[in-house]
Amino acid sequence: MNDLLERLGNYLVWRIGKAEGEEVLVVRVGLASATPEFSQLSRLRNVTDEEIERLAQAGRVRVEWVS
Repeated sequence: MNDLLERLGNYLVWRIGKAEGEEVLVVRVGLASATPEFSQLSRLRNVTDEEIERLAQAGRVRVEWVS
């Protein structure tokens, strides 16, 4: 599985941040060919490493596949 993810890593793009008005870490992932679709989604606010760790430890993470 790690090998597959490593090979796919060259073809994936992602954005990490907080959705406006939510205390949830949002991880958006998609193929590089879906890059234009990212701009059509609501903006994510920047988060610090500390916020990422806090939200992840609290289980407040949402992964969104962008296609």
